[in-house]
Formats: sequence, C-alpha cells, structure tokens
Amino acid sequence: MFQRFTLIAGPCVLEHDALNVGVAKELARLSETLKLPVVFKASYDKANRSKLDAPREPGLDHGLELLARVKDETGLPVLTDVHEPSHAEKAGRVVDVLQIPAFLCRQTDLLVAAGETGRAVNVKKGQWMAPEEMAHAVDKIRRSGSAEVTVTERGTFFGYGNLVVDMRSFARLRRACGAPAIFDGTHSVQRPGLADGASGGDPEHIPSLVRAAVAAGCDGLFLETHPTPSLAPSDGANMLPLDRLAALLEEIMAVRAALKSDAGAR
Repeated sequence: MFQRFTLIAGPCVLEHDALNVGVAKELARLSETLKLPVVFKASYDKANRSKLDAPREPGLDHGLELLARVKDETGLPVLTDVHEPSHAEKAGRVVDVLQIPAFLCRQTDLLVAAGETGRAVNVKKGQWMAPEEMAHAVDKIRRSGSAEVTVTERGTFFGYGNLVVDMRSFARLRRACGAPAIFDGTHSVQRPGLADGASGGDPEHIPSLVRAAVAAGCDGLFLETHPTPSLAPSDGANMLPLDRLAALLEEIMAVRAALKSDAGAR
C-alpha cells in the first residue's frame, strides 16, 4: 500500500456520516486529480485526552461502522488508531491500516496484537525517542505477522509544550527500520497542554514544515484536515482546513517533481 508516496488524511476523530464521507470524497477527488494514493484516517476513540470529560466520540463498534461506510462510499482504504490490544483484531476486520499512537509505540502487547492481524501498521514515533529506537517497535510488529509497516515522525519534545522536527529523521528512520518514513505535518505543530488542558497549535507552520519534509525525502504525509477546524471535537487547533489542502498538495507534488528532475540531471 505504501510502495508509492502516499497521503494519509482525514479528521482527527470520526463524526457523522455527512462530514466523514464529505471529507473522504474530497480526498478521493484529489487522489484522482493528482494521481496521489490516499488513505482516509479518523479515530473511533481518542483515548489519550487530557481531561476526563473531553469528548472521545463514537467508540469501537459504531466507529467501525462509520469507517466501513467511508470505504464503501469512496473506495478509499481507511486507517484508524488502536489503543488497546483487545481492539486490534476487530478493527483489523474493517480497516486497511492500524495505527499505533506515539505515546503507545513501546507497548509490546499492543504492537503484537496489531501485527497479528496481518494488516498494514503505521506506528508513530514517540515524541521523546530517537529515530533508531523505533527499529524495536517495527520488529515487534513484523515478527507478529504484519509484512507492511510504516513509521511516522510527529515531532520531538523541546522543553515544555513545544515540538520540533529534525529533518534528518526521515533518512534515519528509513535506515534503522527498513520502512517508509511518513511525516505528520499537523501533530508536529501541536502545543501540548497549552489550551486549558488541551493541545494548542500553530497551524500556520504546517505548509512550510510539509514542504521541508518532502524536500528532505519523506515517503508520505499524514495530515489531519477538517472543513471547519474550530468546530472539530479534537485537535482543531492544529488541523489544516480542508479548503487549503489542494493547494498544499499541488505544491508538494511540484517539490517532488523538482527533486526527480534534479536527480535525473546529475
């Protein structure tokens, strides 16, 4: 699935059919127009919210029904997070890619359960970890049965409430893990805990970081997007508005074309 440069995109968390499918249809249109493989992503549960009463949304069973409808309506492959080993097998019957959240990337039982489904697995690099440390997470997944694993860079903690992206990380992840290295351009602009116990963000920096990561050689992009980020139940402060996605993708496709042209000229 990730043999080519691929975009993983969608809202942070599943909402109602009209929004989920509406976003997915726009992603499918862009995929066709730009000849860019796209995987729709959205979570059925945001289990790592800061506050006890923060919205977590539809839950496993209803969430998988919502993801199945996105798949049926658009033909796009779908991805969702799993937070508990007991969820992996059921989620793996519906989705094409299981995702391991960054805070859980060392949880052996979860990694093994995801690998045992045989589905593709995207594991996010912990915000405190060096790229080379992710080789162990990838090995756990592969040895458990998943042949296709990708690793996503989502920024590294720099003091309190701030993340930075080391552009060397993509080459280091690829070399250490033997897996495609994806760049999460939206969570990398998070400001953890700076919005009254929720994550703030600096979304104005998404385009420059994405362009830089593509130029640095990432193998794909992860971008959370929403028609109205301010109304999103989770991560609205660091999502890309859906109406700005097309222009950004056109720019990064131009960057990739320039890189190929430069490589061919040498």
